[in-house]
Amino acid sequence: MRETKDLILKKAELSDWKDMYHNLWIHEESAKYMLWNPTKSEEDAKIRIQKTIAYQAKELYSYLVYEKKSGKAIGFAGMTEIAENVYEDTGIAVGPMFVHKGYGKQILEEFVHLAFDELGAEKFVTSCRSENIASKRLQLSCGFTYSYSENRVDPRDGTEYVLEFYELHKEKL
Repeated sequence: MRETKDLILKKAELSDWKDMYHNLWIHEESAKYMLWNPTKSEEDAKIRIQKTIAYQAKELYSYLVYEKKSGKAIGFAGMTEIAENVYEDTGIAVGPMFVHKGYGKQILEEFVHLAFDELGAEKFVTSCRSENIASKRLQLSCGFTYSYSENRVDPRDGTEYVLEFYELHKEKL
C-alpha cells in the first residue's frame, strides 16, 4: 500500500468493481489514450475486477487508486522495472470526475519517490500518446524531459499513433 496527501494506492478487492465501473471503466474518454476498452455492463465489471486482482497479484507495483475523502476506488496506476535500476509507469488513469485535482501528479510523484528513494532506481521512464496534452503536462511538471517517439498501432482498432517517451534521471533530482 502507498499513500499520498489525497490518495491511497492499494491492491484491488472484489468489492471495488462497482466504484471502478462507475468512476472509470464505463467512460469512453478515460479509455481514449489507453489500451483498454470501456466496460459496458455490471457483469463485465465483476469479471474485470477479478482479472485486475489476478494481474495485481503478479505485478508488485500495480494498484487501484482510492480517494481518501470519499473512500472510493477512482482509478488505477502502476509501474514496473524494465531493466536493472530502470522503472517505467504502466499507466495512470483516474475517472473523469476526479481529473484536474492534482491526483495524477500525486501518483507520479509517489512512484518517482518509490523508484528512486526506496528501490535505488537510476532512471524512470513514462510515456503518452502525442495528442494526450494533459499527460504530457503532468510528466513535464514532475521534472521529466522528452526522450524519443515511436510509431505504434492501437490493437483495439488498428489506428496509428505516436507514443512519446519521457525520462527522469536520478542525478537530475
